[in-house]
Amino acid sequence: MAAARLCPCLFLCLFLLLLRLPRDAFAAGPAAAGPGAGRGPGDGMNVLFIIVDDLRPVLGCYGDKLVKSPNIDQLASQSMVFSNAYAQQAVCAPSRVSFLTGRRPDTTRLYDFYSYWRVHAGNYSTMPQYFKENGYVTLSVGKVFHPGVSSNYSDDYPYSWSIPPFHPSAEKHENDKTCRGKDGKLHANLVCPVNVTEMPEGTLPDIQSTEEAIHLLNVMKSTRQKFFLAVGYHKPHIPLRYPQEFLKLYPLENITLAPDPWVPKKLPSVAYNPWMDIRQRDDVEALNVSFPYGALPDDFQRQIRQSYYAAVSYLDVQIGLLLSALDDAGLSNNTIVVFTADHGWSLGEHGEWAKYSNFDVATRVPLMFYVPGMTTSPVSQGARVFPYLDPFSYIGVSVPQGQSKQMVELVSLFPTLAELAGLQVPPACPEMSFGVVLCTEGRSIVHYFNISEGEVGEGKEGCADTDRCFNEEPVAFSQYPRPADTPQWNSDKPKLKDIRIMGYSMRTIDYRYTLWVQFDPNNFRANFEDVHAGELYMMENDPNQDNNVYNNTSHGWFFKKLLGFLKH
Repeated sequence: MAAARLCPCLFLCLFLLLLRLPRDAFAAGPAAAGPGAGRGPGDGMNVLFIIVDDLRPVLGCYGDKLVKSPNIDQLASQSMVFSNAYAQQAVCAPSRVSFLTGRRPDTTRLYDFYSYWRVHAGNYSTMPQYFKENGYVTLSVGKVFHPGVSSNYSDDYPYSWSIPPFHPSAEKHENDKTCRGKDGKLHANLVCPVNVTEMPEGTLPDIQSTEEAIHLLNVMKSTRQKFFLAVGYHKPHIPLRYPQEFLKLYPLENITLAPDPWVPKKLPSVAYNPWMDIRQRDDVEALNVSFPYGALPDDFQRQIRQSYYAAVSYLDVQIGLLLSALDDAGLSNNTIVVFTADHGWSLGEHGEWAKYSNFDVATRVPLMFYVPGMTTSPVSQGARVFPYLDPFSYIGVSVPQGQSKQMVELVSLFPTLAELAGLQVPPACPEMSFGVVLCTEGRSIVHYFNISEGEVGEGKEGCADTDRCFNEEPVAFSQYPRPADTPQWNSDKPKLKDIRIMGYSMRTIDYRYTLWVQFDPNNFRANFEDVHAGELYMMENDPNQDNNVYNNTSHGWFFKKLLGFLKH
């Protein structure tokens, strides 16, 4: 245990030494924004940026009636909550690089896990880098960037972070055989409730991340430096390994199947993901489910859904402890809190058990912003905003402080946070931006914070002219690559060299439209004259996206809008 704490302690010593240096010693680029910088509602405030892995909006504040998430719901009660927020690609590394750089996957040229954008595409600035260059101490805990090649084996340090990022030591045991089966032996299972005291090091990664984040909050309180602290949580990413006591919150008899646990009849084969990483877990492999369309037994489907909910409540406890510590440090009145996920996850919908698709269940994420004095009244010094709530005993419902139904994208996080913090908003990227270091392909969504619910509900801001509305309606854009037209072993996570088809998808308040087109990985070009398949779902009558009407609908307008969006 002493060795496990050695590196963090060394980092802290280095950090404290650096804090004695002039503020601009932290900057990797230009100094703080000058007179041209804007002023936002959170001008001069700290930022706590919470990123969760594989979390779809199964939260009380999003209307889920089963989940116990009182601490996240409490955050929502003080926040602006976006009901229709979407990731740009439903897989970890591409999504994280996209929203941390403010660029879409076609610009980062990362669709898999095996390239570093600064070398492979362009030396793009990141959101934490921009805050660092503007006088903030930037800190990373847990899974923020995806580890490995895609962040240069360093989580993009030293560009993005003031000190080396912290990774929990227990992280290396995530896929070990730590799940006790009915035979009494240890397995590498998908469904994995555990006794934490029996785990390697006697802990779990997210517990360690919470402890380190709280430690850093207390350090920053004493230094009185502005900080940008990003905290990345692993759960509910598979394996579904969490403290076993959380199962008590979700009796199996209360768990239902997905509303549409079948493969839709008109789903193009290229659109289906065969959830290969699930199949490789010991408990799923033992079921000997046929590839690619075989269904899991109903009772096991319920166990997966039960464990996903239990993992969410375990996560909620970590969030509650972290936000309570923000109160304890006296920082709740001058810290912007952002909460989101890198993408969602299918819980049996369309016969799928993973992300790796363009469906809402894979691309839609929770997104909320707490901005003291803007989303809630100013907080008096010492007042508690986020008292810890125990999901095992708390009874009550927290509703969002404000809620928008507008279509928004994670690629907009960079400009939005810059504006909220009073920094100059990075300029919009030109059509070809590979040589532009600082620009964003997202748009700040701060202007949605004050839109009335009546206008928001329509999603078109009261536009009366049909053609103009069609061209101006808010759109969320996602994409996913495939190696072939039919499901195969690498359909979920094809390497760049194997990508032959790209599925471009746009979601509006009324529909989801997806085209699967020929793609050349050598020059990163999509050929929209070679359409392999299409999907069109009309949300009013088909909210679960089960009835593909692409082949019996005239969709010239949709095609024109999709091409127009890609050009800009």
